[in-house]
Amino acid sequence: MSKDDADNGKLVGRRNFLRGAATGAAAGAATIAGAIPGLAEAQESGGKTIAGSGAKPGAVPAPTAAQLARETGAVEPAGPAGQTVVRPGSDLMVETLKQMGVEFVTSNNGSSFEGLQESIVNYGSPPNTMPEFVTCLHEETAVDMGSGYARATGKPLVALLHGTLGLQHASMAIYQAYYGGVPMIILAGRDKGFIQAHTADDMASMIRGFTKWDAQPKTLPEALAALQEAYRQATTAPTGPVVVILDTEIQKEAAGSLQVPAFKPAVNKGIDAATAEALAAKLLAAKNPRIAVGHLRTPEGVKQVIQLAELVGASTATQATAGPMSFPNRHPLCGPGAATDYDFILGLETKAADAAIVGPEIGTTVATRDKGGIGFGGLVPTQPGRTDRPARGKVASEVYPVDAEASLPLLIAAVQKGLTAAQKRAASTRAQAHAPANRTASQAAVTKAFAAKKTGWDNSPVSLFRIYAELWPLLENEDWCLASPTAFSGGHHAALWAHDRPYSYLGPQPAGGIGYGAGACGGAGLAARGKGRFVVNIQTDGDMNFTPGVLWTEAHHRLPVLSIMHNNRAWHQELMFLEFMAGARGRGTDRASIGSTLRDPFIDYKKMAEAYGVAGEGPIEDPTLLQAAFKRGIDAVKSGRPYMIDVVTQPR
Repeated sequence: MSKDDADNGKLVGRRNFLRGAATGAAAGAATIAGAIPGLAEAQESGGKTIAGSGAKPGAVPAPTAAQLARETGAVEPAGPAGQTVVRPGSDLMVETLKQMGVEFVTSNNGSSFEGLQESIVNYGSPPNTMPEFVTCLHEETAVDMGSGYARATGKPLVALLHGTLGLQHASMAIYQAYYGGVPMIILAGRDKGFIQAHTADDMASMIRGFTKWDAQPKTLPEALAALQEAYRQATTAPTGPVVVILDTEIQKEAAGSLQVPAFKPAVNKGIDAATAEALAAKLLAAKNPRIAVGHLRTPEGVKQVIQLAELVGASTATQATAGPMSFPNRHPLCGPGAATDYDFILGLETKAADAAIVGPEIGTTVATRDKGGIGFGGLVPTQPGRTDRPARGKVASEVYPVDAEASLPLLIAAVQKGLTAAQKRAASTRAQAHAPANRTASQAAVTKAFAAKKTGWDNSPVSLFRIYAELWPLLENEDWCLASPTAFSGGHHAALWAHDRPYSYLGPQPAGGIGYGAGACGGAGLAARGKGRFVVNIQTDGDMNFTPGVLWTEAHHRLPVLSIMHNNRAWHQELMFLEFMAGARGRGTDRASIGSTLRDPFIDYKKMAEAYGVAGEGPIEDPTLLQAAFKRGIDAVKSGRPYMIDVVTQPR
């Protein structure tokens, strides 16, 4: 210990590295059973149950010399003389994450969770596995990677953030995850005795209005219970991001003989047996049943809804071209079918007219905790006793506000139980009629898209439609995931590509925030790594410049991400808005580029990628060079390396 440490607050005593094995074991036995009820006290009280700092109102304590020395790396961490914590609390935290199947912890490291980080990288056999520590260059990237990973897998990862500053850096990404109902566990380190600007009595309150649940445990047993409850909360429909604040002392204290309690997974509520039998009877009695599928929670739900549709020979509607976990759009049963006089429609997590709908809080995301009355647009709380119903013109015949995926096993069992030989033959006949009709409809849609959008095929800058069209023949027989938002690049995949896997397209940025795409694609790369799959990222240039450091993460962790720059050298939507406004005011559009373009100088994205260790090429302005470049890029990502192709494109 340095003299400064001894003279400025006795750092070792404050951090309390070793609290004693006997004390830890006794606390574990006494606290596990009743840990959960007290975890959320701070949520409702605004942190008043947590002891304050003792500072005068408005006073900001200056960091001590010892604190500054530690922050700048001029002092080594120290423990009690001659003693080592051989079983720290953070090892049990990692064991808890392993037990729940958490694969990755994304993080930009920080001193408030050094105990947990050390356990992640060193505890276990092999260490740094399940979970693996994924190094990010920005907290926003860490959370956006969590969104991309969860959308591709249906499972949460952990985003590990540093104190107040990390939560603030990541706040937009957390808001987007909340708006999109993305399951994610956010852990934030809290070091009350260190630099005061980095901590707070109730840190979670900063993001409580756009997270589903939070806790600030006061003991190690409570912390383990909180981690387990966080996983349950994140994965219980409606899903969303949750937060646990972890004090550094709890991470470092001795666990003694304390054991990780058995984990009980989330139980999502589905329809009851009687409702399942009633819906099954309607499906079986229908001459032309239809199933409208929204976004389910996991790939297992997609498998089950395919099984249900095939059992009854129902034509299906899908949202696979708008996001993940929906019915494959080129399945023989997907499309309008042989006839559109549907006599029974079952809607699953979607709006549908004249349908029986199974899904929680139709048209909403997670119920808001906006206690400050901010009134986030689109996050209107569900009123007590009210079931959200589809918008006007989409009136459902009956609504069951429970989880559709959890309802499918009972519904399938009821159909199988009631299916007669005659109904089985009728279902087969319907399916055989639907298949050619749907294939014809799909081919017609592709033909129509080409006819409407082929203008400018040979132009330079490159047509965005041509990018998607040239990619598809190279992707058709590969295992790929389109992880980037596509609205700004035209969304041409919807008409041209087959979305036949739960992760084929991960959807737009949930709240429309720029800076999301690059990180989300990195998270999808984590989900794809080692599985023979690769990620396609049609990367907008404005978005890339928010968090370019994700390129280093992709290179360092060998993530198979093919980034194709939609380099229109502008924030083109804002440029169009400004041109319109200037024109409407009669001022001309010649100065609309000020503040809305990325020119003088142009940004060289190939060099940007190379600076972070990612191979690439470009800028490409000749469209005849695209396909060869795409082949090189696909070969690179199939070998397990990220690749960047800079394409100078048309604006939209």
